[in-house]
Amino acid sequence: MMSQFIITGASVWDGSSEAAYAANVTINGNKITKIAKAGESPADTKGEIIDGTGHTLMPGMVEGHCHPSFTGISMPTELGLLSNEEHMLLTAQNLRLLLSHGFTSVFEAASAKPLLGVTARNAIEAGLIDGPRMLAGSPEVTTTAGLGDERKRHIYQESFGMVADGPDEMRRVARECVRDGVDVLKINISGDEFVSHARAEITPTEPEEIEAFVRVARTFGKKVAAHARSSESVKRAVRAGIDCIYHCDFADEEALDMLEEVKERIWVGPAFGLVHNCTKEGGPAGITREVAESMHLFRKFDATCATYQEIRKRGIRVVVGGDYGFAVTPMGQNARDIDHFVRYFGFSPIEALKCATSVGQELMGRSHDLGRVKEGYIADLLLVKGDVTKDVSLVQHQDNLSMIMKDGVMFKDSRDGFHAHGLIRAAE
Repeated sequence: MMSQFIITGASVWDGSSEAAYAANVTINGNKITKIAKAGESPADTKGEIIDGTGHTLMPGMVEGHCHPSFTGISMPTELGLLSNEEHMLLTAQNLRLLLSHGFTSVFEAASAKPLLGVTARNAIEAGLIDGPRMLAGSPEVTTTAGLGDERKRHIYQESFGMVADGPDEMRRVARECVRDGVDVLKINISGDEFVSHARAEITPTEPEEIEAFVRVARTFGKKVAAHARSSESVKRAVRAGIDCIYHCDFADEEALDMLEEVKERIWVGPAFGLVHNCTKEGGPAGITREVAESMHLFRKFDATCATYQEIRKRGIRVVVGGDYGFAVTPMGQNARDIDHFVRYFGFSPIEALKCATSVGQELMGRSHDLGRVKEGYIADLLLVKGDVTKDVSLVQHQDNLSMIMKDGVMFKDSRDGFHAHGLIRAAE
């Protein structure tokens, strides 16, 4: 017998409207079956009534740049020191943590090792572990001397990158990842401040390498994501037809024009959490102001803000997700990105919430049945204390998430969590 819930008294933000509205929402099985606005009666009064007074009912959030297999590391080489078995357990722990923070879907921006993301996705779908819906990513495919290549002449070190040089190697590695069962292929086109030999404005990966990689993805129907901080890397990503282009910090006018020209087919994501935390909260993780200065991170901070203020004006689709999973960006802080969009990029609260819900589901390929509070859509829902359309920071705190529902099933179970507060009762 299917379960039925009727959420009453909440202010509903449906993932697309410019304001919230009062409504009763009926969930039957895993679907939203009725939205009765103020003055209308629910279609059915049989089921469990959840009193959402003082709450906002909204879609579950989407982490659009997710690294669930990044395990609180200070240095990338730490990922290579973990055994596969321990790494898988820590990945599962992170995925449960993400769901407990209201992320009902994640787009894996890269797995730290082959098969971690694929195994986690399959385990979630089989009900073996708790976690969000997941598109599983490949490791970050990079070139010699690119981001993710931590090898040295005198010692071999694993990191999070799979190294491939030239079009033939790119094709082989991409095909291996397809064989593994990934949904998303990830390629690193630019460098990064965290790599001494390849800073963010260096572009090691050649156009023919990128094009070979993308052709494999197209052949097998996979999405492609790219690490692209330099302006040239953004241009190469656009020309190659990459779907999701991360960072874009130093995009010049030509790169921004190119992004705008293809805005109906691409998504971008600043992954700003890492830049923010390194420049404003890095001390406890050993990133002092002096260290951040030496790594040019304040310059990157300013460039990212300017770029995304412009990207917002141009109507380019942006997803949240901030490179969480490092010591300086602990997993669980992910919802802070929504407030960053408002505070630093000029997004309105509603615009930022859309980035975290309906726009994210467009990237996931699920905008037809997820990302909205809408009749006929799957019930991935959050009940948040307060008015999140006025204060997006509310979703950062687990205590404010009174209900977390995925696929019509309570993860944060109101039948346990609400009884003490009198918020749930059986309907007559």
